[in-house]
Amino acid sequence: MATLTQLIENVPTDSNLTVAVAAAADSAVLEAVSMAVARNMVRFRLYDDESATTAMMREHFPQLLDHPDIQLHHVSSLEMAAEEAVKSVYRNDSDILMKGQIATAILLKAVLHPDYGLRTGRVMSQIAAFEVAGFDRLIFVTDAGMNINPDLPQKVQIIQNAVQIARSVGVVMPIVAPLAGVEVINPNMQATLDAAALTAMNRRGQIKNCIVDGPFALDNAISIDAAKHKRIAGDNAGKADILLVPTIESGNILYKSLVFFSNAKVGSIVAGAKAPIVLTSRADSAESKLYSLALAICSSLT
Repeated sequence: MATLTQLIENVPTDSNLTVAVAAAADSAVLEAVSMAVARNMVRFRLYDDESATTAMMREHFPQLLDHPDIQLHHVSSLEMAAEEAVKSVYRNDSDILMKGQIATAILLKAVLHPDYGLRTGRVMSQIAAFEVAGFDRLIFVTDAGMNINPDLPQKVQIIQNAVQIARSVGVVMPIVAPLAGVEVINPNMQATLDAAALTAMNRRGQIKNCIVDGPFALDNAISIDAAKHKRIAGDNAGKADILLVPTIESGNILYKSLVFFSNAKVGSIVAGAKAPIVLTSRADSAESKLYSLALAICSSLT
């Protein structure tokens, strides 16, 4: 899979999956919904003020009014939108949770609720799939949005979440590069120690369905030429599919650098919960939200 457009084209139609959208009265959200139902990708349960949602549909997306694949559910606040959307997934009425025009903190409060939340005991982590000009493959970045400073056991689960997503879109044996500031083990740099441990765990069968190799600096993780120039040995240098960042700050910077400096296309979801969560930024385009939905659908079907 080389592009996110190919990802959308390969999403099965009539998947019988339903997406619960918290705070759906937003033009980019409804545009993504419109594109998804036009492709018969999924059905939707939209949680928001019904009159506001209907008015927006009538003005901008009349094709969504009375659409058989769309249900409107009235709520009177953002908190209620989050609660009802999460409960829909909790009750198995919906298969995917999607963030609309709502703050991440409000949605995650509902996701983590002790009575109806979506925790499973696994680490939840964000996986972003980037289409970057000049690359013949999607580049996955994790975790740029959930875990602040993950320790080694958390990094194991973050890798497992990312591998599951990558495999769901056709990357059979993804190469995982734990990133650090250097590509050698330095006892004073925890990221390099964790990378070495993760590599050893993978080779001993403790992390499956992927190849973990590191530590790598970013350049020699993704560029064969850079790896050759630095005389880094091994079959995996420069070929990473999944970039495991050491902290949320480094992940956030890498994520936004790809978007704003290189105009990379991106779709992202949160894995590790009861169901995939489309947790895009409120500023993300409808196209990006559609890519994220495609990732979530592929994840749900594996």
